[in-house]
Amino acid sequence: MYGLTTKEIAEKWGITPRQVQFLCASGRIPGAVRFGHAWVVPRDAEKPQDRRIRTNKKDVKRSRNDNK
Repeated sequence: MYGLTTKEIAEKWGITPRQVQFLCASGRIPGAVRFGHAWVVPRDAEKPQDRRIRTNKKDVKRSRNDNK
């Protein structure tokens, strides 16, 4: 398997290596494998969408009303 380290993926995607580690550990990057203390990510893996960003105003209103 040919892959990239968390540091290489972080530079490619413009995020921190720690964030890549978190994405791997939470299963959000398909094909990521842990070797000892290091993660190896497939070269063709795509960056997962940021869950903090909402695309629809209806979703924001709905989530705010759900918390009450």
